[in-house]
Amino acid sequence: MVMFGIALFFGLLLCGLAIRANWRFHREDRLPMQWWLTGDVTWSAPRVLALAFIPALATGVLAINAALAMNLQPRPGQEGMVLPGLIGTGLLFLVVQRLHFWLIEKTLRRGDS
Repeated sequence: MVMFGIALFFGLLLCGLAIRANWRFHREDRLPMQWWLTGDVTWSAPRVLALAFIPALATGVLAINAALAMNLQPRPGQEGMVLPGLIGTGLLFLVVQRLHFWLIEKTLRRGDS
């Protein structure tokens, strides 16, 4: 049950950050989703979809990880790695979402989209 609690915590945290970003980017209809290495935007998505993508993906991945952790036995000697792995996955999604927001803001300040 702790696993689902951690997955829920990260899911709600990511949703909260997306809602805050929706307010911050409310003037934009579309937000960039992908960039070339040169910094040019290759495609964009409607604002709500762009901001909801990472929280939705993270919630699904974390819920599947939590369900697998509760229903499958880890290999011998790896029992203590399940919880840190789930927390690490949640933190990774958090970092990716913050990176996405930073790239969006940098692109909008530059005037591209």
